[in-house]
Amino acid sequence: MKNKRLKMARMAYDLSQEDLAKKVGVTRQTIGLIELGKYNPTLNLCIAICKALDKTLDELFWDEEK
Repeated sequence: MKNKRLKMARMAYDLSQEDLAKKVGVTRQTIGLIELGKYNPTLNLCIAICKALDKTLDELFWDEEK
């Protein structure tokens, strides 16, 4: 499942994937794969991304089942 919320939050801060990756200490490819739903980040990485984008874990990573 694609993580559109992460991409939208990143874009709201006018950050490229590379910019966000540098802030959280991973590669641009890792951020791209997370956004595509092809990589399951660790809890520590999720927290770092949330802090960098001033969001909560629920706002970026909670998958609401319908």
